[in-house]
Amino acid sequence: MVDLALNNSKAHELAKSQREISIAEFFERNRHLLGFDNKRKALLTTIKEAVDNSLDACEEADILPEIIVEITEMGADRFRVAIEDNGPGIVKEQIPKIFAKLLYGSKFHKMKMQRGQQGIGISAAVMYSQLTTGKPARIISKIGAGHPALYYELKINTQTNNPEIISEHVKDWGKESGTRIEIDLEASYNKGRQSVDEYIRETAIINPHVTLIYQPPKGEQLMLVRVTEKKPVQPVEIKPHPYGVEMGMLIKMLQVTTAKTVKQFMKEDFSRVSDKVAEEILENAQVLSKTKPKNVTREMAERIIEGIRNTKIMMPPTDCIVPIGSELLERGLKKEINAEFYATVSRTPNVYRGNPFLVEASLAYGGDIPSEGGIEVMRFANKVPLLYQQGACAINESVCQTNWKSYGLQQSGSNLPQGPLVLVVHIASVWVPFTSEAKEAIAHYPEIIKEIKLAIQEVGRDLGRYVNKKKKVKDEMKKRSYIETYIPHISEALKDILALSDFAESDIKDNLSYLLEHTRGKLDNLEFNPEANTEYDENLARIGREEEERDE
Repeated sequence: MVDLALNNSKAHELAKSQREISIAEFFERNRHLLGFDNKRKALLTTIKEAVDNSLDACEEADILPEIIVEITEMGADRFRVAIEDNGPGIVKEQIPKIFAKLLYGSKFHKMKMQRGQQGIGISAAVMYSQLTTGKPARIISKIGAGHPALYYELKINTQTNNPEIISEHVKDWGKESGTRIEIDLEASYNKGRQSVDEYIRETAIINPHVTLIYQPPKGEQLMLVRVTEKKPVQPVEIKPHPYGVEMGMLIKMLQVTTAKTVKQFMKEDFSRVSDKVAEEILENAQVLSKTKPKNVTREMAERIIEGIRNTKIMMPPTDCIVPIGSELLERGLKKEINAEFYATVSRTPNVYRGNPFLVEASLAYGGDIPSEGGIEVMRFANKVPLLYQQGACAINESVCQTNWKSYGLQQSGSNLPQGPLVLVVHIASVWVPFTSEAKEAIAHYPEIIKEIKLAIQEVGRDLGRYVNKKKKVKDEMKKRSYIETYIPHISEALKDILALSDFAESDIKDNLSYLLEHTRGKLDNLEFNPEANTEYDENLARIGREEEERDE
């Protein structure tokens, strides 16, 4: 009895130490999960999250974005970051929650293509700022010409995950509408492949409709002007597709639906489920169509899942994702990269776990691109650059698994190929399967890897044709230079051999030059008509078919 009393007292003592953990407290201790694991990365993540929000806000309001990014060095690894946009602004009630409350946003439950998804990004940057400098974030926002500009200074109460308003007042601001946020943080600024400079450059490439004004901490202001005045088509929100639903999600949906019967639930809460399809699913599941959703047991839900698998359902609608398009993607690439050859493809949409997605690829070859070292791979998801964790990304795996030797590049094993090439791969989806909350790499779904490889192979075949024709022209020109060098000697020898006393040596030279010019015309035709039928084209087409069959 004494031992039992001791055990009970110990249990009660342990119980006193148990308490609820705030999501803000969790990420305060695990900030590396959000992309704040070092000073250099923290600067990039802060800017990326703010720019993503600005781009989404402008596009949803049908405004051509003009975004200002300013970085000011304050000394001792302290920087002030300011991001300003010309978007629709934010209403007063929402400002504190958007910037100072984790997991608060409008995008998490929407099934359509968008940059932000989790409602963590910008509020995490505010949390990192107060953690490293103790200073609040400063926000000014205006929703229209006839409205005041609202100024806030905000912090996050990490114990409750609620905003703390340090200061609030109306402020004079010359913009008609828009939002500006200023954050002081501990960070470091460097140039290179994983820098803010590179992020700005890649954002301009993948968003050809955006004007970016960038002021780095050192150097002159950089203006990246949009290449099109055409606003992107807005994606349409869709409902979940039955093929992507799992048991727990189905049970949750059944509990919160407003539908009166399970048949009505299937039709109203899922996409592509008609009256006939709903009847077939429930018949396969052996569930009565008039059953009330709240009366569906776990066993019945399991049968409905099996019924969905055994029913042929049309793939989900694809107007929820909007591609950049081959033309605009290539124009964006040409704006920032000077090359001699470009190729672009925008594939038709596909589906993984009931989620529509599509892949676009573009490449630039030669020109000012360095020829030494591996190719440069630019990875994008929903028009956002992915600069970290390249080795863990499905895009990188797909590039390495592609046989680039077929397209005229050197490649050792399953490594990145060598050559003067920049490759752009963009995946657009209603729900991009990132490997972590930091949104730096795409998970290895077989359906996604297959589509990426097919897109790469398509632009690769265009590159192969160009590289082969370039090599052929180079070889022909080399032969031609030999002939030009030896024309005087050939003409003299021909005159002696054929006893052409009636012909002057200059006449023979002229005739040989004429034949050479005729050859030049054929070479020009080779160089400037890349679609001409050649044996090489046929080999590339055969290789492409074999690659697709192997992927299947």
